Amino acid sequence: MRAFVFPGQGSQKVGMGLELAEASAAAREVFEEVDEALGQNLFQIMKEGPEDVLTLTENAQPAIMANAIAVLRVLEQEGGLVLADKAAFVAGHSLGEYTALCAAGAFSLADTARLLKLRGQAMQAAVPVGEGAMCALLGADIAKAQALADAAAEGDVCTVANDNDPTQVVLSGHKAAIDRAVAMVKDHGIKRGVLLPVSAPFHCPLMQPAADAMAQALGRTPPGALTVPVFANVTASPVTDPSEVARLLVEQVTGRVRWRESVIAMQAAGVDSFIELGGKVLGPMIGRCVSDVNVTSVVGMADIEALAKGL
Repeated sequence: MRAFVFPGQGSQKVGMGLELAEASAAAREVFEEVDEALGQNLFQIMKEGPEDVLTLTENAQPAIMANAIAVLRVLEQEGGLVLADKAAFVAGHSLGEYTALCAAGAFSLADTARLLKLRGQAMQAAVPVGEGAMCALLGADIAKAQALADAAAEGDVCTVANDNDPTQVVLSGHKAAIDRAVAMVKDHGIKRGVLLPVSAPFHCPLMQPAADAMAQALGRTPPGALTVPVFANVTASPVTDPSEVARLLVEQVTGRVRWRESVIAMQAAGVDSFIELGGKVLGPMIGRCVSDVNVTSVVGMADIEALAKGL
């Protein structure tokens, strides 16, 4: 049983999608459609940078999605993949959940691009620059991370934002609290705390204005029927009802990305093969969460051709 999974922010890099676009008309059509939907030449930024412009949240989110959907479209059009026939579930990490929903037919490509552009802008605008921060805790399980977050808060927001795998948890909140958390890691038996180069404190209560903005946006552009169930970030369980999908996407803006739990739950549901489209970030995390599964990362044409032969 297979799950197709889609990466989140941080997987962007200058040059992304270029090889696919040069090799496949299906990929070029994806990038052109996203550019048209956004009214900007996003693919130019993906191809050539500059890196600081690509890394802007409002650009990185639709770019990562477009790259992953381009891989999927090439698989569909040139590899004969029918996702509903080959996937038991789809899932994505944070913004990757929108990619997963696009793959499962809940949103059109153009609507997904516009929703992610707005999501990126809303998340950036929710907290003034310099007031929020995030840090990755290396060598921390969820219990140690939660204890550290509670100790470092001191009245500020300091919460677990991403439970990625048994060795990596991300905290998010007010900058002062996150700085305290990084300084206190050794006291909590955690190997290292690393400040992340992000422009806003994602997946914490400070993102409530962005959640409100997404509630309005999803009211205007509601998800449709899914061809494949999606494992939701905030519940780590499968969802098929479109109204529930919309509610959980709003909750996801301020809520925890329960990726470790999602992977474990997918394996418990029978998944023994995870296929990451458009990145090589989730594969290692999955391998640290569960054993006895096959993990494949698919980025370029050689990866696509190899996967198509094995499906």
